[in-house]
Amino acid sequence: MKKILCKAGILLLILSLLPLAAEGQRRKKSNNTNSFPEAVYSSMEYRLVGPFRGGRSAAVTGVPGKPNLFYFGAAGGGVWRTKDGGRAWENISDGFFGGSIGAVEVAQSDPNVLYVGGGEKTVRGNVSSGYGVWKSVDAGKTWQQAGLEKTRHIPRLKVHPENPDIVYAAVLGNIYKPTEARGIYKSTDGGQSWRKTLFVNDLAGAVDLTLDPTNPRILYASTWRVQRTPYSLSSGGEGSALWKSTDSGETWKEISTHEGFPEGTLGIIGVTVSPVNSQRVWAIVENKEKGGLYRSEDGGKTWSQVNSERKLRQRAWYYTRLYADTQNEDVVYVLNVRYHKSTDGGKTFNTFNAPHGDHHDLWIAPEDPNRMIIGDDGGAQISYDGGTTWSTYYNQPTAQFYRVTTDNAHPYRIYVAQQDNSTIRIRHRSDGRTIGDDDWEETAGGESAHIAVDPQNNDIVYGGSYGGFLTRVNHETGTARAVNVWPDNPMGYGAEGMKYRFQWNFPIIFSRHNPKKLYTFSNHVHMSTNEGQSWELLSPDLTRNDPEKLVSSGGPITQDNTGVEYYCTIFAANESPMTEGLMWVGSDDGLIHLTKDGGQNWENVTPEGMPEWNMINSIEPSAFDEGTCYVAATRYKLGDFTPYLYKTEDYGKTWSLITNGIPEEHFTRVVREDPKRKGLLYAGTETGMYISFDDGASWKPFQLNLPIVPITDLTIKDDNLIVATQGRSLWILDDLTVLHQLEEASKNSSAILYKPKDSYRTKGGTTSTPSLTAGQNPPNGVVTHFYMKDFSEKDSVSLTYTTMSGDTLANYSTFAKEKNKKLVVQKEGNTHVWDTRGKGAERLDGMILWWANLEGAKAVPGTYKVHLNTGDQTLTQEFKIIPDPRAEVSVADMQAQYDFISDVNGTVDRAHQSIKKIRGVNTQLDAFIAQYEGNEATADLVARAEKMKEGFGEIEKALYQTQNRSGQDPLNFPIRLTNKLAHLNSLVSLDDFPPTAQDIAVKTELTTEINKQLTAFDQMVDSEITSFNKAFNDLNLNYLFVEE
Repeated sequence: MKKILCKAGILLLILSLLPLAAEGQRRKKSNNTNSFPEAVYSSMEYRLVGPFRGGRSAAVTGVPGKPNLFYFGAAGGGVWRTKDGGRAWENISDGFFGGSIGAVEVAQSDPNVLYVGGGEKTVRGNVSSGYGVWKSVDAGKTWQQAGLEKTRHIPRLKVHPENPDIVYAAVLGNIYKPTEARGIYKSTDGGQSWRKTLFVNDLAGAVDLTLDPTNPRILYASTWRVQRTPYSLSSGGEGSALWKSTDSGETWKEISTHEGFPEGTLGIIGVTVSPVNSQRVWAIVENKEKGGLYRSEDGGKTWSQVNSERKLRQRAWYYTRLYADTQNEDVVYVLNVRYHKSTDGGKTFNTFNAPHGDHHDLWIAPEDPNRMIIGDDGGAQISYDGGTTWSTYYNQPTAQFYRVTTDNAHPYRIYVAQQDNSTIRIRHRSDGRTIGDDDWEETAGGESAHIAVDPQNNDIVYGGSYGGFLTRVNHETGTARAVNVWPDNPMGYGAEGMKYRFQWNFPIIFSRHNPKKLYTFSNHVHMSTNEGQSWELLSPDLTRNDPEKLVSSGGPITQDNTGVEYYCTIFAANESPMTEGLMWVGSDDGLIHLTKDGGQNWENVTPEGMPEWNMINSIEPSAFDEGTCYVAATRYKLGDFTPYLYKTEDYGKTWSLITNGIPEEHFTRVVREDPKRKGLLYAGTETGMYISFDDGASWKPFQLNLPIVPITDLTIKDDNLIVATQGRSLWILDDLTVLHQLEEASKNSSAILYKPKDSYRTKGGTTSTPSLTAGQNPPNGVVTHFYMKDFSEKDSVSLTYTTMSGDTLANYSTFAKEKNKKLVVQKEGNTHVWDTRGKGAERLDGMILWWANLEGAKAVPGTYKVHLNTGDQTLTQEFKIIPDPRAEVSVADMQAQYDFISDVNGTVDRAHQSIKKIRGVNTQLDAFIAQYEGNEATADLVARAEKMKEGFGEIEKALYQTQNRSGQDPLNFPIRLTNKLAHLNSLVSLDDFPPTAQDIAVKTELTTEINKQLTAFDQMVDSEITSFNKAFNDLNLNYLFVEE
């Protein structure tokens, strides 16, 4: 076994280290002298990549009488609304709150009044807490905090059916430690104040709550003793009970002690009342001996078990919800992995599937029981036929992700594992206008995976899952292979029975220096150099290995061992980007180890004074200094929401706590170092993003337009910051080079022009407004960021793009008359996108063209300049356009394409300008004919005008099909010369290829024909109009003129 070096040594050495250790644990103070105001980089925006595949929802509702209006709360992703029956969803909590949602309730008496409770009931290992109660009085347009801010988890809210100011909250509370903030709360002033009317004990909170639909004075509630730790989940025990109130929630009586209810230890309980017969009450009960579905026919006075099937109550802590049909007292639904429906009062059940499994909430319309919405691990789905068909969840960007990585493809792909679903790899940009279903696919591993991509082959991917499951997938061949380190299936066993303890979310990484070395981590470090055919053990147990925490998880009633609670495991690991064999590993029980020799020797470098059992969630070795490393840790599963970020500069001998500026409850999951700018750090917390410009000495929010959502991981690729979230899918900040330039830009400048990031000459683009059903693509072109300290509408500002020699390619100005040349400027941060296209051909009003492209050619790869003119100064930056790596041709070929398209556009535009002139002249001729027709003095001129108009008309008809009036008309009226020539632009601009010999030949032929017509036009202008105007002059009439 390898040797472990300990910090302990002789007494003299210990004493000499004490001052350093004490100093290392001090929180670094900062005066923010090395920071920058957000205004100077406020032009930066995160964009939503997707995928649009829903994540978990445990809170859904509809609105009586409004058949297409529904709401759901996401597990980390805020509140969503559809107005079209689930075809599209939009977030309505952004800008106010976000995070985990446990309850969404609409007031029946006033559907403009909404209440939302934070913190879901599905208390799985990665669950997030909420932010109390929020209220809207305008159907979700605006929100205000409505109390109970520190209650953490609110699984149910109920509003009085006739008074929207009377609202009840079932508060589960802090699921990690004892708290008095549990029970049933009541507000009579719309959430301005709350009174606790039911409290059982500091470990049992309220989990379900319902009103008698026929008598709002009667309420039923269940309380549940539940606690989660990093290594266990306990469901059931003292305080778990069923309660009833008959005085509007003022007092409560336990009814789970009544005749027929199961005896002994109770766990979670779900309760519902039939709106048709309010004496009929059902309860689904977790109990070791007599668990199952119970029914009362006398409002809870007596009970009888009507069903004990396991399918209704398996894994009770995660489900245990039931719902009475709104019009048939014999119909009741029970939710579990699948959902179950009884039509005989609960005696028997048929089982059904919604589009996704693991169901958590259901709402049934009072006026139509066929209209319903279900919430499950795939989001929300809507049915109008009683569950025969459901809407899709592939339109909800609410995925929950763990870790994120990328490959080296172009466009590069992002790899993530989606909770309650599969792993995926998704393009960070597409060749279309959005990032849709065709741009992602499943990959290796399962829902909880770390993923590692072979550095030498982007199609070979390794992914993990719970139980130590590790797969190798070859996307090119479509093959998959299990390469588990130790393929002994541990399902149902506690951690004490495992040879190697693999966490639910165990790390997998490739060496940064040797692409043959693949590492994975249990409580040991394992390495394979043959793609998982065999594994070498590189370390002893690098955890605390505390036997008291290596036990079966579950509780007094039901065990639940999936790997989530496997403890004393390695949870984060990373190799130095500078030095091969220098590797840091961190455990979920709070230890950090370092090897400098590829695993031959390991040193415990855990920060002195760091709280015990701190889960080491991410490790970031520096790209600038071999001995520097950053660590993000968290104790939230112990009820400690403090952020913990640490930094060492001496290989872990001493550490500094670097959390100055991060609020006390914004616990940290990840820290990353910018590889291009030393001292620039990014941190992801439970409530959003933070940035440090001074190597962690101080932090400030870096939220920009990012919604409030837990950040689970970050990675940086090609100057993009990729953000994995728990509830809002993937986001990207596209251009970190703005931040890299802040040192050079004066903090007090009146204007700053940032050097644009290198831009690909590539396909794809974006939409004018983000799609509600697909990810947002980045713009295609050169993105220019600039800053204006002050700006008013009278100020003249322009951006000019030029060649290196100064030839203007495009100019945009605040005072430009053309809409497509208008530069939109605001105070502080601004962004402009130049599409890199040269001059196109004008499309005249009313023109109908068939497959013709009038756009300018894309600029050829090379170096260019952009100039910002603010009136009193001109700032200039150089930038590069680079070839798409997928291009099959040389830059010289692209230049040939550019020249060809530019020449085509030049000819087409000259023709269209001539048509514009012809139309102007003919308008004058029509006016002349109408005015002087029948006048003997001008009879000759009228005849000449009619002939001239006919001649000009023939030229226009040769150039353009004037009979076309609608899009399909060209199928009836053949297209003419300019349409044909512009079609060559369409063909040649399909991709980065030069024109074919045929393209050139046809272009030459068509250009010759067009030039003939243009020559004829010029001759008519020179001769006919001149002669016509002389005759005008002789008669003292106004001249004809041709507009230039």
